[in-house]
Amino acid sequence: MTAPTGAWPTDFWRDKRVVVTGGGGFLGSYVLELLKERGCPNPFVPRSREYDLRREADIVRVLEESRPDVILHLAAVVGGIGANRENPGRFFYENLMMGAQLMEQSRRFGVGKFVTIGTVCSYPKFTPVPFREEDLWSGYPEETNAPYGLAKKMLLVQGQAYRQQYGLNSIYLLPVNLYGPRDNFDPASSHVIPALIKKCVDAIEAGADTITVWGTGKATREFLYVADAAEGIVLAAERYEGDEPVNLGAGVEISVKDLVGVIARLTGFEGKIIWDASKPDGQPRRLLDTTRAKKHFGFRAGTGFEVGLKRTVEWYRERVRGGGRSLPTRVH
Repeated sequence: MTAPTGAWPTDFWRDKRVVVTGGGGFLGSYVLELLKERGCPNPFVPRSREYDLRREADIVRVLEESRPDVILHLAAVVGGIGANRENPGRFFYENLMMGAQLMEQSRRFGVGKFVTIGTVCSYPKFTPVPFREEDLWSGYPEETNAPYGLAKKMLLVQGQAYRQQYGLNSIYLLPVNLYGPRDNFDPASSHVIPALIKKCVDAIEAGADTITVWGTGKATREFLYVADAAEGIVLAAERYEGDEPVNLGAGVEISVKDLVGVIARLTGFEGKIIWDASKPDGQPRRLLDTTRAKKHFGFRAGTGFEVGLKRTVEWYRERVRGGGRSLPTRVH
């Protein structure tokens, strides 16, 4: 998944106290596994049932109890287009308050490194493809995702300001849409890949010969396998010291129409696709320029798209349809 380590240290995590917010979610579960593989002794995961990261007092309690050297801020309240349309105020407020207060208290507690996970939704609606980090401020985000995207983008501003005034070593990563086993398959809040897998598998089980998909199918997306995203985050925490945002992506673009065709084939759904053009497509195109990540910390996505999709379909059939459950909404 990555370039050779070269001169970079391989024991970065062995003596570090680490907090991973969102460690109980989709992406967080992979990050925790990788940290443990890298020798991180006991990452601290503040569970939402014990710590409400929207409240300053709870954040202070997390930091008092963990005294971290490094914070990986993965926690987010997030969902697909439908969830964003229904919860713009909640998504803006909760994401902003969690991140802003956590960063403020982190600099007060002398945290050595703060890693913020942003979102591709922060990019302007009509960003030229491939999205380059310097285009982040060239326009307003796509409307359905704007409150969420702007709340997360304010954490980039905060991190840069805190680096300048307080010397906080804050870095900011911009992952593209994630997918993989353990994803959130709840139709009320899931993203496009788990939503489509669920639609196809449910239709097969019900004997239905059609599925309905939002939009026109013309929009394009890029997807990053979740284990690759975790690798990128851990590498950046180890190796990147800059103040500029960095994209994490796979460098492959696919239309939603073609995506539906691939998922239908992999699930065995042979019925008709009905496109509901009354529903929004979201951002017209998404494809990231990943040059900066390769240059600064040697990250290159290593999982082929169809390989990752097969693993996701298999996991859904085995674990969720077999009586398991999908993970909660607070993922990234």
